[in-house]
Amino acid sequence: MDDAGNIWYYPAMMTLAQNILGAQNIPGAQNIPVWQLYGEDSPFPDLLHVERIVDRAAGLDWQIAAHRHLHLHQVFLILSGQLWLTVDGHSLTGQPSVLMNIPRGAVHGFRFSAGTDGYVLTLPAADFPEIFNPGAETAGRLAQPFVLPAPAGMEATFALIAAEHGRNGPLRRLKLRAGAISLCCAVAEVADPGAAVAASGDPRMVRFGALVRDRLAQGWQLADYAAALALSERHLRRLCQQETGLSAHAFIESIRLHEACRLLAYTRMRVQDVGFALGFEDPAYFARVFRRGTGMAPGQYRAKLERAA
Repeated sequence: MDDAGNIWYYPAMMTLAQNILGAQNIPGAQNIPVWQLYGEDSPFPDLLHVERIVDRAAGLDWQIAAHRHLHLHQVFLILSGQLWLTVDGHSLTGQPSVLMNIPRGAVHGFRFSAGTDGYVLTLPAADFPEIFNPGAETAGRLAQPFVLPAPAGMEATFALIAAEHGRNGPLRRLKLRAGAISLCCAVAEVADPGAAVAASGDPRMVRFGALVRDRLAQGWQLADYAAALALSERHLRRLCQQETGLSAHAFIESIRLHEACRLLAYTRMRVQDVGFALGFEDPAYFARVFRRGTGMAPGQYRAKLERAA
């Protein structure tokens, strides 16, 4: 496409977007929900998730209200129809074929024209450090939300990932990882960081999340994290509420639950050892916390994954 390097955003769309999504679609608004996949609270255990736009949007009357994902990065490919997007207070629109890049933590909502077709790829950022870690070559470009014309071949890449995602054959995880990395590299290559809508996330929250993952087994308290970030506890609580919509304690627990699901899904560690690895000294307490977050006991969660395999 001749304009493949242009990133589209139209402030004039703000009034329409606010009518569609509600005026509270701004970072830090406390009524913005935090989801795993949209409308779902429990972390999905697979390496990634891919689905067609119609699979979720059609059942929601082609409107998805403002929300955010704390741990998930999403890439959309719109093949037909039209979209209106609000992200971190900015309004964007585009007509096929376009890519949307939505980094974790960005507040976003959509309206699609009826019958819109395409894909959405969802990646747990912690499982793809080669893409999303601060030192990764792609990290800076993918840290920005944007809408841009899709490069040639993108539909085939999404289709291959979707086909492999639906299989349970040998090398599935390796093939999915390779496909996701290839796709994200293609998205990063065509992105223009200078023209992209500026991400509003505070880098201290990135460091906070990384510290939590690194120190889960060591029993750090909020005071320890605040000291490591050179912040007061009060400031860290306020920052966390503003950037994620969660209390600092809830943010830490969301990471702990996400890591528990990953260990149960991807390792053969005993359930009690998973709890110990995440700083739970009492297996019964770990089981209660896990059940509260997912609606099932850790053993039931793992058994459900094994039945689905």
